[in-house]
Amino acid sequence: MSNVGSCLGKTVSSVSRVVRKQIDPYVALPDVEIPAGRWLQLPRRGRTWLTELPGPPGAPAIVLLHAVGCTGMLTWFPLVHQLAERYRVVVFDQRWHGRGIISESFSLHDCADDVAAVITELGLEDPIVAGYSMGSVIAQRTWRQHPDVVGGLVLAATTDHFRTNGSERFFHAGMEISMGALRTLSKSRTVRRATRSTAEALDVPTLDLAEWALEEWRSTSPWAVAQAVAALGRHHSTPWLSRIDVPTAVVVPSKDRAIPPARQRRLAARIPGATVHEAPCGHAGCVVQSDRFAPTFLEAVHVTAARIRDRARPARSAWAAQPAGSSESIR
Repeated sequence: MSNVGSCLGKTVSSVSRVVRKQIDPYVALPDVEIPAGRWLQLPRRGRTWLTELPGPPGAPAIVLLHAVGCTGMLTWFPLVHQLAERYRVVVFDQRWHGRGIISESFSLHDCADDVAAVITELGLEDPIVAGYSMGSVIAQRTWRQHPDVVGGLVLAATTDHFRTNGSERFFHAGMEISMGALRTLSKSRTVRRATRSTAEALDVPTLDLAEWALEEWRSTSPWAVAQAVAALGRHHSTPWLSRIDVPTAVVVPSKDRAIPPARQRRLAARIPGATVHEAPCGHAGCVVQSDRFAPTFLEAVHVTAARIRDRARPARSAWAAQPAGSSESIR
């Protein structure tokens, strides 16, 4: 067990050094203030790390779901302050990522239940659930499993399924077999203690932005990422996308090499009334090309919020038109 932990530690450390060396000369991280977070206890589920910006009084809420191998803030820090000008912004770490819930296994089903639990615990009303890459898959599943708590969807760098060609099928099948064999590792008390210690160690004093980003990235272990990737390989929403009945926007990074843009557009075409918004960036554009991604994402959020308001107006008008004391006005 100690050999496995040592190997993983050395791998993360060496990769971190390479990443820092390679990105520093080329990637200018957005110079923004990282807002403080807090622990949120979810009844019967565990605790996760939550960052919340209240926005203007009475602002509609948006829940932001992060990409695989990242944390909530690592995916969304370039955008949270811009979004907070008009929305109540909620970001949290998914299970097995960063300071997210520590559990015996990882599944997208559980992740979607976590999202619904956060929405319920915070008392959010008809929030937009927005996700990037893995987060967009979890957003789809949140609507599927808990349609009553979702007001709208914004799906960025998304797909309805993987394994669309021979190489993807081979990769995900191999990951599923390998990670199934390693699943007992996640149940180890030693690993769970180490994961919790790593998460709590992230409550560090002020770091520069690049150091903070690397600390966030290092907070998710390679074996956790691998389990999540294996779970993503089992995702398949094609049969029920046409039943999504909330305002939905699909943000397509037009230079995405991880999920082909054509596949993302096909997903949008399957969702009734979905709007499509093209961002001139690649798959990591939410951070490393945020100047190109942010305007498109903000447009998608604003359009979705407006559609949610438009849907609510006829319902409120119909209720207000009922005679006082009628059964319909009471119901």
